[in-house]
Amino acid sequence: MAALDISFNNSLEPHKGRVLISEPFLDDPYFKRTTVLLVEHNEEGTIGFILNKVLDIPLHSAISGFPVFEGHLCFGGPVCKDQLFYLHTLGDIIGGSLEIKKGLYWGGDFDTVKGLIKDERISPSEIRFFIGYSGWNPDQLNSEIKKKSWIVCESQNSLIMKENNTELWADLLKSLGKHYSIMANFPEDPSLN
Repeated sequence: MAALDISFNNSLEPHKGRVLISEPFLDDPYFKRTTVLLVEHNEEGTIGFILNKVLDIPLHSAISGFPVFEGHLCFGGPVCKDQLFYLHTLGDIIGGSLEIKKGLYWGGDFDTVKGLIKDERISPSEIRFFIGYSGWNPDQLNSEIKKKSWIVCESQNSLIMKENNTELWADLLKSLGKHYSIMANFPEDPSLN
C-alpha cells in the first residue's frame, strides 16, 4: 500500500537520538506500526532499534549463560537477527558505551553488563535488550521519509527506556498534536472498518 496521502509537517531531519514513527498503513512486516530509535545516522547509512516489538522470550532463555533478568527482549530489526544489542542509561559504568544523546547510551562491555545484572545492580528501566537492528543504506531513509513512510520526532529517554513499549507508536503520534492523534486511531486494516 502506498504511503498515506495526507499533508503533515514533518520538518525534523533524521538524526542520532531521534525516533522514527511509521505511517499508519506502512505494510512492511518488520516496520508496521513501529517506532525506531536512531542510534547512528551519517553518510554511511543509518542504524536504529525498533522500540515497540517486545518478544515473549526471557533473556536467560535466549542467551546462553545469561543471568535471570526481568527485563524484556525486543526485536530490534531484520539485520543481524542472531546478535544481541542493548541501550542503557548507565554511561561510563559500562565501558565502551557510545552516547546517543544526553543520558542515553548504546552498547559497551558485555561482561560488565552480565556482572551488573548478576549482582542485581541494573534494573529493567536502565537497560533494554534487542535481537537484531534496523539498517538503511545511505540516502535510503531520507527517500522513505520523502515518500511519507516515516515521521521523525524527538522523544524523552523515559519513553525510550520504558519497559513495555507496545503502545509507544500510538502514544508518540498522539503527543504530536491533533492531526497526528487522528492517525493513531486509524484501524490497521481499513477494509474491516
